[in-house]
Amino acid sequence: MSGTVNGSDVSAPVLAAYSYCEAVTGQQAGNFSYGIRLLPTPKRRAMSALYAFSRRIDDIGDGSLDPAAKQRRLEESRALLGRIREGKVAEDDTDPVAVALTHAARRFPIPLGGLDELIDGVQMDVRGETYETWEDLAGYCRCVAGAIGRLSLGVFGTVPGARDAARAAEYADTLGLALQLTNILRDVREDALGGRTYLPSDDLAKFGCAAGFGAARPPAGADFTGLVHFEVRRARALFAEGMRLLPMLDRRSGACVAAMSGIYRRLLDRIAADPEAVLRGRVSLPAHEKVYVAVRGLSGLDARDVARRTAGGRA
Repeated sequence: MSGTVNGSDVSAPVLAAYSYCEAVTGQQAGNFSYGIRLLPTPKRRAMSALYAFSRRIDDIGDGSLDPAAKQRRLEESRALLGRIREGKVAEDDTDPVAVALTHAARRFPIPLGGLDELIDGVQMDVRGETYETWEDLAGYCRCVAGAIGRLSLGVFGTVPGARDAARAAEYADTLGLALQLTNILRDVREDALGGRTYLPSDDLAKFGCAAGFGAARPPAGADFTGLVHFEVRRARALFAEGMRLLPMLDRRSGACVAAMSGIYRRLLDRIAADPEAVLRGRVSLPAHEKVYVAVRGLSGLDARDVARRTAGGRA
């Protein structure tokens, strides 16, 4: 029993491994899953393998193990990644994520070093690192999100003759930063209750929030709304720059990126409209709105809009 990926035979064990990764993605990926559903089968499978491995790394960081045990698990994952990079994972290996990712890395020019960066970023979380400046936080964001953008670009590829294609990885990285900063804003309450604040201490001090958000509340007299609006402007600027990637992608890859980015930009709009909502609970979009954004991406509306604004020098 076998399938076909662009004319290449795919064995039953590899198909089963991909199916496992797609199930993980469908159950856990949330906003991410709306985008990758729009991809053709080979790319969808590869993106699911990337997601499943990344999810495993994130789960180690977010789990209940003590820090030393988390570090050991992360280094074990790094060693597994080395085996995947070297093509040393057999098709009958008992780890379906490793099997699927090994196959995907043979099929597409995926820069697997990005997963090493993800592990580096999660290790920063395990150590409880904080960030003084935006430049410091951006370094973390590049590890945990910018790297995912660059990994994804390895699957998407760029269309032949795409203008400015040499900067595609840079734009993918920037888009990852925009997504991660949106996540950080959305999760202010959850992180505060867990004893973490990711926003740069310089920014917190500027708006009277240097004391953090104990009990998920800003300090007395703080300009929390000003802080959120400041970070929203930064995220929107990152989106504007990162979305220059869209015209470089084929239609369905562009639809995938447009869907994921569109969902997060709408999430950012909700946060901007009611900054203190992030202190009351997790801000999210209803499923029907996510579907609308995905359909809009598939229709090419977002890509055409970005191309038009870029040509006018306003992207």
